[in-house]
Amino acid sequence: MGSNIALRIDGDRAYVTLDRPDKHNGLTIEMLRELAETARGIGARKDIRAVIISGNGPSFSSGLDIAKASGDPLSIVRAFIPLPWRGTNVFQEACWAWRRLDVPVIAAVHGRCYGGGLQIALAADIRYATPDSEFSVMEAKHGLVPDMTGAASLSRLIGFDRALLLTMTADTFDAAYAAEIGLVTEVTADPVAAAEKLAERIATRAPRAVAGAKRLFDRSWHASPRRTFAIERATQLPLIVRRALAGGKSAQ
Repeated sequence: MGSNIALRIDGDRAYVTLDRPDKHNGLTIEMLRELAETARGIGARKDIRAVIISGNGPSFSSGLDIAKASGDPLSIVRAFIPLPWRGTNVFQEACWAWRRLDVPVIAAVHGRCYGGGLQIALAADIRYATPDSEFSVMEAKHGLVPDMTGAASLSRLIGFDRALLLTMTADTFDAAYAAEIGLVTEVTADPVAAAEKLAERIATRAPRAVAGAKRLFDRSWHASPRRTFAIERATQLPLIVRRALAGGKSAQ
């Protein structure tokens, strides 16, 4: 099986692309592992000044491929177990690994950005999106809650009430509304080009200052992410068990 995460290094930039276009970049467990491994590989390099994450094909990502994941429940159980030295499981680390990087991570969003795909975008430091992008905290439609660090990211960006509203309704909303509530940094016709221009500007600043700014805000903005991750797992586990007992159908 080939990789569904493409990595290209161009000068001081790393381009990370979700590459399962025929499935609107629906996420598999293997893709989540690859995302975390890719982030760690980038973090080990000293020549990278910015990361741009995008999706190949018609969408950034339509979220977790539920049908594929349900076909291998044992892999979900294994992926759900957190690593004690990181405080994250596979689902969470696929997102939070980008927060751990010292360099800015910029998401270039187009098309669908649902569920787990949205949580990956939220793990970036900056988000650019096309006007026709669509967003949804989709998990409630499957009888679940966002558990890929989404609770931590949403609370930082849009406040408790809006985060709860979007999570409970699982409504789909457009890029204009996403920008209005602070979920998207800017709406632009070419998010990759916008990300590249921003990367060029940041690259003129001292690397340690950029890294320090990122660490400062990540560590001081609200409560401990580790505690939030534990709450995510405690909330999600009974929902997964109930869904499994219901034969893979969404349990009410």
